[in-house]
Amino acid sequence: MDLFEQARQERLQKEAPLAARMRPRTLDEYIGQEHIIGPGRLLRRAIQADQLGSLIFYGPPGPGKTTLARVIANTTQAHFIALNAVLSGVKDIRAAVAEAQDRAKHYGQRTILFVDEVHRFNKAQQDALLPWVENGTVIFIGATTENPYFEVNKALVSRSRIFQLTPLTKDDLRAIALQALRDPERGYGDRNVILDADALDHLVDVAGGDARGVLNALELAVETTEAQEIRDQEIERLVAGIERGDYFFSRDPISNLQSLLSQSPLIHITLEIAEESIQRRAVLYDKEGDYHFDTISAFIKSLRGSDPDAAMYWLAKMIYAGEAPRFLFRRMLIFAGEDVGLADPNAVGVVVACAEAFDRVGMPEGRFPLAQAALYLATAPKSNSAFALFDALATVEQEADSGVPNHLRDASRDAEGFGHGEGYLYPHAYRDHWVAQQYLPTSLQGKIFYQPSDQGYEAGIRAQVARRREAQLAAMLEAEEEPAEMLTFSPPDSARDRWLQRTISRTGERLADLRDRVLDGARLARHSLVLDIKAGSGLLTWEALRRVPEGGVYALARSQRDAEALAQTARSLDELARPHIMTGALMAVPALLAEGDNEDVRFDAIVGFNGLLTETDKPGAIRLLAKRLAPGGVISLAERVPRHTQRLYQLLDLGGLEPDVAERLAQAEEAIYAADDDPLVNWDADDLATWLTAAGLEALVQVEDEQDETPITPGTIAHWFGPGSDAKPSYAGRLAARLDADEIQIVRRLFERQLAGQTVQWRRRVAYVRGRTTTSGKG
Repeated sequence: MDLFEQARQERLQKEAPLAARMRPRTLDEYIGQEHIIGPGRLLRRAIQADQLGSLIFYGPPGPGKTTLARVIANTTQAHFIALNAVLSGVKDIRAAVAEAQDRAKHYGQRTILFVDEVHRFNKAQQDALLPWVENGTVIFIGATTENPYFEVNKALVSRSRIFQLTPLTKDDLRAIALQALRDPERGYGDRNVILDADALDHLVDVAGGDARGVLNALELAVETTEAQEIRDQEIERLVAGIERGDYFFSRDPISNLQSLLSQSPLIHITLEIAEESIQRRAVLYDKEGDYHFDTISAFIKSLRGSDPDAAMYWLAKMIYAGEAPRFLFRRMLIFAGEDVGLADPNAVGVVVACAEAFDRVGMPEGRFPLAQAALYLATAPKSNSAFALFDALATVEQEADSGVPNHLRDASRDAEGFGHGEGYLYPHAYRDHWVAQQYLPTSLQGKIFYQPSDQGYEAGIRAQVARRREAQLAAMLEAEEEPAEMLTFSPPDSARDRWLQRTISRTGERLADLRDRVLDGARLARHSLVLDIKAGSGLLTWEALRRVPEGGVYALARSQRDAEALAQTARSLDELARPHIMTGALMAVPALLAEGDNEDVRFDAIVGFNGLLTETDKPGAIRLLAKRLAPGGVISLAERVPRHTQRLYQLLDLGGLEPDVAERLAQAEEAIYAADDDPLVNWDADDLATWLTAAGLEALVQVEDEQDETPITPGTIAHWFGPGSDAKPSYAGRLAARLDADEIQIVRRLFERQLAGQTVQWRRRVAYVRGRTTTSGKG
């Protein structure tokens, strides 16, 4: 550097803005960022040991990224080259590298290449820099206001240590301002400047953590304030104020303060001057970077947390920084669907209306609809139940496609050829415009996606959704057991969906009535303790839980599969509100209760649907249940009576058979229901009353005969006449006691001619059983 260049540099330094002149030259002059350059910190040790590698400084504008890079260069005696990524390109990088190579070759000096706003380099520019960083030609120091993990070349990031600089504290800014005020070479230590304490507080407060902002404001205040002569009495007041800390003086030390003030005019920076020098607070915000995303995140989380005050603050910060209102309304519209949802279905409409109002009035009055939308969302009840869609999407991705059930298919194209749409039940034709109907694919029956919350509008529909879901699932399970308890039935053919569809609709209504009748008979109070003795479908369990919110429900699942299904549904409830699920046989209830330290539990109500149906010792089972009742407790059951179920031969016109074959067919089927050794049929409704009385209970049994339409498909008949099993013979297997194989085939063909594809009237008998203990509890 020649003399002319040196003189030019000195002149530029002297004429530079205060913020540039006051850049720290050493670590001791550097103020702030103690978390990375404080005593003993890694970066400070590396600088002092001159063992630096490549670095990236990440943080908001103003905390000293560029300054720290220059301090490092000064401390390590390295040559410093500064580039700005906005103004520089590959050519500038190559020139810097060439200079670094030359200095290393001739002077043995290392070079720090500082790139400000490094995230502005495109991929090609960053790639051009990478080889020289890797081989150590340059020590790379990058500065960025954007998250380097997203905005900087991954290869460059992996070869650099990343340090995050935080906004300077008020104490840091105060120290920086006083340092500039008192520095005689670069600041105002060679002039008489007094800064009021409240003026300094204002500069620091409004600067918002930006050192450059506070120095620029101080410079503007000093350079634009006219110096004035001070009278003697005024000097005494100022001296006393400085000693008290009311004012800050540019001279240090201040031992000869009075003589200084009397010899030279004084620049006095008051609060009014400070306010004129920095009138608008600097908000750390950028519309595409981290502060943008961090601030909108804080806004959304404040809405989700129902904090209207915080929501107003973050909204104000974004409006103040010039965020696009369209972006704000877009995010609030998403929030209305994601976080408010059906807890308040009006939320989406309110946000849309506010957005339309904003479009009409514009700014600044448009701030009112912005605030209205945000306040509505912040104070609305919250529900994220719309995430049900994403659970369904995950299921679609993972589950095999089981197709659309026939009754849901488009009937306008293939109804005649394939039966598409056949069996669909039009909900508006039914009471309450609802009918239990299979809408999910068969493989997903019982799958739950939507979980209504207990907030707002959803709280009102929660019980209804659950009741309909339970009735539908219970109907599905019951339909698979229809039409005859004594006959194995699980149609394997493609007509199964249509058969189930027709059956589920009526079964759902019937089971809902049965459920209410059983639980009404139990006379449940809110604090009642209930035992459901056959909880597989959950038909009684879930409604009982709703009726006894201060009590509890014990649910007996007869198989592990049923227990797991109950547990899965119960996960949507609070832990204390879930049923106590036991797995095992009815006669094992005492042992199961003892396992859970509930041996002494007595129930206010014991309920069940077909809970006694398969018990071999029904009197013993009733005695066991009676012993588990609390004083005044009630047993309320609904039991299907298989002895009185529909006979298949009565559905036929037997005129097509030989009289002898027809007679033996009727005898064979009647024999099924007259077997004294079969616990399914060797009892009647009157026996239930007898057994209840014998157990010491006041008994009431009501019998009802039901009849409804049941479709018979070819698959149904094929299963009736299938092989069955030793444990549960098929219909044909039971006929074999009185008919030979040829005669059974003749009967099968008669079934196929007369019943296949037909809908028949199916009879069944249900006994509603109620047994009550005496008030003393004896029995």
